[in-house]
Amino acid sequence: MTDANLAKRATAYAAADLVQDGTTIGFGTGSTFAFVLERLAERMRSGLRVRGVATSQATTELAGKLGIPVLPLDDVQQLDLAIDGADEVDPKKNLIKGGGGAHLRERLVAVIAKELVVIVDESKLVPVLGKLFKLPVEVVQFGWQHSARRVAATGCEVARRERNGAPFVSDNGNFVLDCRYPGIADPAALQRTLDALPGVVDHGLFVGMAGRIVVADAEGRVRILP
Repeated sequence: MTDANLAKRATAYAAADLVQDGTTIGFGTGSTFAFVLERLAERMRSGLRVRGVATSQATTELAGKLGIPVLPLDDVQQLDLAIDGADEVDPKKNLIKGGGGAHLRERLVAVIAKELVVIVDESKLVPVLGKLFKLPVEVVQFGWQHSARRVAATGCEVARRERNGAPFVSDNGNFVLDCRYPGIADPAALQRTLDALPGVVDHGLFVGMAGRIVVADAEGRVRILP
């Protein structure tokens, strides 16, 4: 197992071990979260009872293969916990998410959870958001180039995300713009600006939403930031 996967597995397993019996949790999306599902399935074979709400079709399918029950979001009033990864975490626990393009559903799940537990390796801890990772901004397909110009006016370079030579389309049927900022000094202010732009559905800035941050280093040593 590579150092990166060792760290991913360590942080994911540590977060999965926070899940209590009989709870309903939010299931994140991405390669790190796949290890969370792996650990939950292992614990279920020893008697753990858990069910979840998934943030993507990929997570729904993987949970199904592992025998983990998945509920529609509208069937749940509140989640005991949500677990998900992040692409960057700043010292105030603000996040950039959306590398997998599931940030809108991840937000909808996170806001009904009592706590959002974030799982990352140490490389994702940064002094300022946006210098290393591009901020995803989801826009409707209709008039997307106009939306892109409005987003660019916030001080970034914009490129529409592509996959296999075609535009990437989210599970919600929208395009995703990957936005390169020189650094996001005030994430809350940028979040307010993006939220007000016509054509913008959502974005990857998660400000003031994270609870505990579970971090692993390359050797798989885990620490939890409260």
